Amino acid sequence: MSLSAPAWTLPAALPDEKPAAPTPRLDAAQSRALRAWIVLIAEEQLRRPTPRWTHRDCAGLVRFAVAEALAGHDERWRRAMGIAGRLPPDLTPENIRIELRHRWKRPDGSEGAYVNAIGLVQENSVPLGRDVGQARPADLLFFDQGAEQHLMLWTGSRVVYHNGAHPRPDDDGMRAASLTALLQWHDTRWRPEPGNPNFAGVFSLAFLT
Repeated sequence: MSLSAPAWTLPAALPDEKPAAPTPRLDAAQSRALRAWIVLIAEEQLRRPTPRWTHRDCAGLVRFAVAEALAGHDERWRRAMGIAGRLPPDLTPENIRIELRHRWKRPDGSEGAYVNAIGLVQENSVPLGRDVGQARPADLLFFDQGAEQHLMLWTGSRVVYHNGAHPRPDDDGMRAASLTALLQWHDTRWRPEPGNPNFAGVFSLAFLT
């Protein structure tokens, strides 16, 4: 069974488009806090997917988790998201939150709220290699199956992802798996190990330290 939907190629840049500005980078403490927010929001979609998340596929989960991690987490936001209890600290300065939120670099040189799976890793992430042991919370595991690409988000104890299928009443498409389970996956194309040519590696979002 396929885990993802195709990632479509974006059109080429127009000659008069300006190059994208440098992306701000968070320091170590800010990055740890934002990683925790990204993981929390992604994990919450397993428990109860929020209707605020509308573009549901593997890249859409990452974009949504990052956007909400960079949102203002006031009481109204918490009620809308259905999130309560002890939460990570908010350490990202507001001006940087605003600058990063909904700002993804695209392969055509433009920027915006949408980017596909390939664009997320090629234009907005730093490759860490093919050793999944290097992954930190909120890092991405990227699989390239040729016609299909897929992202999984590492939480520190397991991966969470959307399988790319259209949600059904009895299946919202969200999945979670331990690293042990993934390394023993029946379809070897989805094993995150160096010997798998379909596993492109681990990637960290470029604005995280």
